[in-house]
Amino acid sequence: MAKKDFSVEIVNIVISTSLEHDIPLEKMTATLSNTEYNPEQFPGLVIRIKDPKTSALIFSSGKVVCTGARNLQKAREALNKIKEALKKIGIDITIEPKINIQNVVASGSINMKLNLNVLAMKLENTEYEPEQFPGLVYKLMEAKATFLLFSNGKIVCTGTKSEEQVNNAIEMLLDKLKAVGFEQGKDNE
Repeated sequence: MAKKDFSVEIVNIVISTSLEHDIPLEKMTATLSNTEYNPEQFPGLVIRIKDPKTSALIFSSGKVVCTGARNLQKAREALNKIKEALKKIGIDITIEPKINIQNVVASGSINMKLNLNVLAMKLENTEYEPEQFPGLVYKLMEAKATFLLFSNGKIVCTGTKSEEQVNNAIEMLLDKLKAVGFEQGKDNE
């Protein structure tokens, strides 16, 4: 396999889990300062955690969706902080919650200039409205990934569930770009 000629890092992992315990959201928001709860607008409570810098939605059923962690270890740390917060209101979660990765967001560069106008015409499943947003949205169905592509070669990849899937999706993206005449190390303007 060829040398990986792109650099990306995971910038966000969205996970879901269940604490397998009913959670009294009213009591939680009344006791903890780092929470927001407005049941008329949304049934979940938002808790913001400083370290690791994450946010989580907690539902009365005990279901939790956590976002903002850059790796699974940080997501676990965030869940532990939530368990500590619950202990303050008398709820002791003794299980180790099973983590389900819902989405991985990666950001980086594919080290090539891109003519987004040309790509919008040559690739299927794109959205490009430069008056609205400077990036081209490209849904790569085979990889179940969505990319934001920028003319300077910067990319954002979302929709994957692991670092391996991110790398595979970018390899597929590079193959698609090559198939429509774009190559790394070449002036693609």
